[in-house]
Parts: sequence; structure tokens; C-alpha cells
Amino acid sequence: MSDTTYTPPAVWTWEKGNGGQFASINRPISGPTHDKELPIGKHPFQLYSLATPNGVKVTVMLEELLAKGHSGAEYDAWLINIGEGDQFGSDFVSINPNSKIPALHDLTGETPLRVFESGSMLVHLAEKFGEFLPASGPARTEVMNWLFWQMGSAPYLGGGFGHFYAYAPEKWQYPIDRFAMETKRQLDVLNRQLANNRFIAGEDYSIADIAIWPWYGQLVLGRLYSAAEFLDVASYEHVMRWAKEIDARPAVSRGRMVNRTFGEPHTQLHERHDASDFETRTQDKLETLENNS
Repeated sequence: MSDTTYTPPAVWTWEKGNGGQFASINRPISGPTHDKELPIGKHPFQLYSLATPNGVKVTVMLEELLAKGHSGAEYDAWLINIGEGDQFGSDFVSINPNSKIPALHDLTGETPLRVFESGSMLVHLAEKFGEFLPASGPARTEVMNWLFWQMGSAPYLGGGFGHFYAYAPEKWQYPIDRFAMETKRQLDVLNRQLANNRFIAGEDYSIADIAIWPWYGQLVLGRLYSAAEFLDVASYEHVMRWAKEIDARPAVSRGRMVNRTFGEPHTQLHERHDASDFETRTQDKLETLENNS
């Protein structure tokens, strides 16, 4: 345990240099920092995002809907570079006043409808197309239970464990221990639930799985924070079984590629404007997208 003790000041003030790798995108105020128009494509849904776990939820959902034959779920996915502050542009903030990705414009009605917060997007799309969320009754409640579990739990994994273990400018034992303990507790919650259920909310694949997998599924598959060994994820056998089954779904494979700007080139599709983009992806196209992003 560190011998250094921090004494909070009487009034906290913002030091812009603090915050580690993501210091440039965090600030104690909201609102736009600059004027910037967002592009608009030809499809009913305009998504402005990045392939973080929260962004992956929505692209997986849209790809799953298209895989089930819902052509009305066609979408344009525009890259939002959070490292460059795109999320603080005026048009983006008008869709999501919280300045976080993803942000969605639903253009299917007479008036464009903004949808922000990934969980809200999943419910909106599920209800609109009648998929992955039971219409009523105990089954619907169970799906919603787990959807809200994810929304409340993931900040402990991402902003808590992930930040202090992988991104903080200094490695401090107390916060790493605190959030590692909580992350393992959450994995145990999921492991116990999945011991008797094929999917999170029962025998049917739902938006609960689509919400939880990008965080906890990818964690146990070794894709988040390089922490699989540290957290002994292999011991959560039921979570691992579930994570691998969902990972094998073609729509999930496509969804996790969209707006992805990191990893092996074959796993990246910086922007998605047509289903054929997955087949026509080449290194030249990737380099062009990188130069324009």
C-alpha cells in the first residue's frame, strides 16, 4: 500500500493535465467547445460512434436486426474521434448533451428523433422492430433487469478498474484492489446467472446479452485492458461459454468491427454506409479513412 496520503483541498479545482491517457477528453463542464456539423447519409439511422464497448452495443444491435431481415434498420455509422474532441462539436452535443458516444439520429419519422445513452438505443430499436425484447410480462422484466444491471455495473469495470489498472498515470494499489474486487464480484454474478441459463435473461438471446457482452464478454475473451490473467477470467466457466457463443455470431463479428480504429487492420471498418463495406474493405480504403478521420 502506498505511503502517500492525499488531503483534499477545501474547494476542488480542475488541473487540465491530470487524468492520464484520457485527460484531454475529460472536463468538469458540459456543452460544445466548437461548431461542427455532422454528416448525414442515406439510411434511416445515422449513428455517430466509436467501437468502445458502449459503441459496439449499438452496431451489434443494428447488425442483428439486419440479419433478421429488417431492412429498415439500415444505417450509416460515422466515426467520432473522441481523442480529437469530436464529441464536443455542436451537432454532436445537440444529439447527446452528455458528449459521450454513441449518439443516434432516427430519421424514420416526420421529425428527426435523437436517441442517446446506449441502453436507451437498445430499447428504442428493440421496440421499433419487435426483436430481442419480449413485449410484456415476466420475460420482459427480466431482460430489463439485466439491461439496467449492465448500465449500473459497467462504470465500475471501465471507469473504475480499467482506468486505474490500464490508464492512470500512476499505479495505486488501493483503487486497483477496490475495483478488481468489484469486477470479480460482477463476473461471479454473471457466472451464477449463466450456470442455469443459456443467455443472460433466460433461453433467448436479448438486448441484455447485446448490452453485457461488449464489456464482460470481451473482458473474459482477453480484449479489454490486458487483464484476463490478472482477473483469472478462466475461472468463470459459464461466462466464458456464453462469451464464446455470442462471439461466434456473424452479426456480432460485424458489429464489433464498425467504427473500430485499433487492432489488426482486418478487424477495422472505420465507417459503415452499406453492408457491402464489410466485403470491400481493403488496406487502401482503411488508409483513406484514416486520412479523413
